[in-house]
Amino acid sequence: MSDDKSTLGNMADAAKAKLNEGADRARAAGHDLASNFGGTADNLKDKAEAAEDRAKAEVHNAEAHAEYGEGKREAQDGDGH
Repeated sequence: MSDDKSTLGNMADAAKAKLNEGADRARAAGHDLASNFGGTADNLKDKAEAAEDRAKAEVHNAEAHAEYGEGKREAQDGDGH
């Protein structure tokens, strides 16, 4: 987050972070599905990759909330930037 971003800039960054979160969660679901097929080593790798993608999703979720909060504060302070 940057203090010199406008309300619109913060909201755009929040939306981007939410899209990234969704992509991470979709990848995690794909790895979870793949972990049901194949050998033990492949299954363990898929489970680890799913966990990594879920962790990335949580980071993007936190970024989205922070950007949204900053954008909301910018909008409420009256100057919008």
